[in-house]
Amino acid sequence: MKSIKVKTFCAGALGLVMLASCSDWLDPKPLSFFTPENTFDTYAGLKSATDMLNRDVRYFDFYPTSGSAEPCILSEYWFSEMAVNGRTDANNVPVDLTALITPSASLSGNTSQINNYWTYLYKGIKDANTLLNRATTAQYENEEQRKEVEALAYFHRAYRYYRLVHQYGDVPFIVNEVTSPRYDFYTTKREVILKQLKEDLENSAAYLSNSVYVGQVSQAAAYHLLAKINLALGDFDAAIEAANKVINDGVHYLMTDRFGVDKNDPTKNVIWDLHQSENKHLPENKEVLYIVLDDYAQTDARSAAGLEIKRQILPWFTASGKVSTPDGKSAFVDNNETKNPYLLEYGRGVCSLRQTWYATHMIWTLDDTDLRHAPGNWMKMTDLKYNNPALKGTSEWYGKPLQMYNDKGECLIADTIRCWVDWPHYKTNVADQKANWWRGGWADWYVFRLAETYLLRAEAYVWKGEKNLAAADINKVRERAGARPITASEVSISQVLDERARELFYEEPRKCELTRIAYIYAKTGIPADNGKTYSLDKFSTENYFYDRIMSLTEFYNKGVKNAYGLTYTMQPYHVLWPIALKATSTNVEGHINQTPGYDGWENNIEPMDRPND
Repeated sequence: MKSIKVKTFCAGALGLVMLASCSDWLDPKPLSFFTPENTFDTYAGLKSATDMLNRDVRYFDFYPTSGSAEPCILSEYWFSEMAVNGRTDANNVPVDLTALITPSASLSGNTSQINNYWTYLYKGIKDANTLLNRATTAQYENEEQRKEVEALAYFHRAYRYYRLVHQYGDVPFIVNEVTSPRYDFYTTKREVILKQLKEDLENSAAYLSNSVYVGQVSQAAAYHLLAKINLALGDFDAAIEAANKVINDGVHYLMTDRFGVDKNDPTKNVIWDLHQSENKHLPENKEVLYIVLDDYAQTDARSAAGLEIKRQILPWFTASGKVSTPDGKSAFVDNNETKNPYLLEYGRGVCSLRQTWYATHMIWTLDDTDLRHAPGNWMKMTDLKYNNPALKGTSEWYGKPLQMYNDKGECLIADTIRCWVDWPHYKTNVADQKANWWRGGWADWYVFRLAETYLLRAEAYVWKGEKNLAAADINKVRERAGARPITASEVSISQVLDERARELFYEEPRKCELTRIAYIYAKTGIPADNGKTYSLDKFSTENYFYDRIMSLTEFYNKGVKNAYGLTYTMQPYHVLWPIALKATSTNVEGHINQTPGYDGWENNIEPMDRPND
């Protein structure tokens, strides 16, 4: 069953400036407000707070944030080989990363969500620490209830720190409840943080259950996160052990048979079923490890923006003058679904997340049977037809497929970056609850599912050189998609990343996973697929993250300019994000190190090998 609306909570204030005001954390406003003193004294009160932490995962990744038309997850893709920012109507969008991404920049809203991630993740850490502290004195019916609450808090703290250390590197490690403003934090080493997260989950995951309401944290989700943390530490055997506890739990399995709302539609397939909004929370969907719920019927959802996934990913082909027929006429009518049924069928995109050739073409060359790239699931621009009613009787091109050039070789697209790109319709097909919305509305979304667990275990096997086992795990995912199985000789870390790109688009935090793998190469010295070796002491100037993006993207490595005149640029130090100057400069009684490569990092001191007191 689907869980009901939960209450919100706000406890204490972290001294980092951006976390000082509870009222600024989320939009829409909380449904209710209560304090730890009068709520966190019972099992029921503490469980309500863990439900709120689940809701926050939905907001900080997948929803457009306050003051922005774009969700934070887009920044995870702009800093990767899979996508760039496609907007050309502003000069402050993250295109020229060298110039724009600085500690003093306003990195929130449409200029990327770097600062918002810092705020939202530390807010969740503060709340998780509050629960851990209050869990020691609350009243329970039995000891299992206390252990469950603590395990949920450890999961949410670990989930957020996992993201922080792969977004910013070394960061303040706060493990105690903060009840008043503080300005005395110090940076802790990334590996120290990861080791503590590993210990926390190893000691607590067993107290969680796989029999939970959908939308709550399962035991499998905790072990899945533990597998990621073990990989980040280079403990590949432990990563395999954690993944085994998920894959072999007898509860979860890959969905290989048709199910859900369209299961009797012979034109669809299991890949389509897996990603339809109505099917994600169904009890029969056994692939779900952790999912965030969204229901438009809830009062708090009606004032928000919904996922807006169609708006973010689809090309801006509907707007007047963006796409022309070969005889020079407007291809479509905008903002009128009667005159342009594509608005209702596919949506109205503005292409904030513009996929690269790597994402739309390069990763799909292994075969032509992959359902994730098949007609009906995957849309190509040439699948669309000129449908402007004004073309009837006036142009021979009415009803014919789109083409990019006329017979003179002249481009028919006003902005090829923003208005011409393929997209995964099976993922963007999110219903609009509002009339004339066409953006992709309110829907559940995967955070962890079993397909990724197989790919995590496959990655661990690759690091260990056990390519036959890695191929078997990758092929579990590929065969479900109808794709050709790969051989052991084809297995590599690059192939794992390609399969993650095929399977987990708009689910995984792509930049974090690339950075995690770059750290592993630097820590172990294992030669990379590109023949190079890396080291931690040169991480900000030479790393696998940067080299992979430069070798695959057609933007950051080509001097490409967008229609606004901005050049796409990236530097090796973008493997990590800067920490806002406002956070470092106001921490006057301590010292928060700046990310290497950015202004101020020359003042860094040795990070601590323990948490902040």
